[in-house]
Amino acid sequence: MNHTHVLWDFNGTILNDVNVGIESANILLKRHGLSELKSIEEYHSVFGFPIIEYYKRLGFDFSKTPYNELANEWVEIYNSLVNKAFLYEDVINLLTLIQKSDSKQLILSATELKMLTRQLKALGIYGYFDDVLGTGDIYAYSKKDIAIEWSKKVSPEAPVLIGDTIHDYEVARAAGFDCILVANGHENKTSLLKANTPVVNSLKDVYDLL
Repeated sequence: MNHTHVLWDFNGTILNDVNVGIESANILLKRHGLSELKSIEEYHSVFGFPIIEYYKRLGFDFSKTPYNELANEWVEIYNSLVNKAFLYEDVINLLTLIQKSDSKQLILSATELKMLTRQLKALGIYGYFDDVLGTGDIYAYSKKDIAIEWSKKVSPEAPVLIGDTIHDYEVARAAGFDCILVANGHENKTSLLKANTPVVNSLKDVYDLL
């Protein structure tokens, strides 16, 4: 492997929670009298980071309900549904192959750290990672600062970020990482191809790029 550190995004890259994300959004939208998402294509057309902008595209008016209240409500809904989510095919195989190499593996996620750690342990994959980098709260503003701070502290020789969104590419570029995007998560392939980085259809295509 050419990369010394493999940083993984979690939601939409390791955990297939796309349908859970759509269902959670629709419950929240219905509660607040807004139109629900009708398809994964419609979801892909509005999803993105920062999450606060995604909420605006969904139609929420923060003068009526503040963003932080909506975020708390969404997390409560998501947590009640997350058991429906599952690991993507080839996750365990790829984690195992990397673990057998000299490369270190980390999680880099906008998910709140304690919530993220619980999910990794529940899925039985916590032990694959040398470190878990999550946010300090549930509001998912950005993981860019976390990536930059980690990079300054560790000075990794050849890091790569595996993700499923344009934001992952932006984070990688800001932190000086290589990036591989997988087009079966929260953003579609058409969007991902706008990034100047390799885009693959599934995790089984990732290992040869590492």
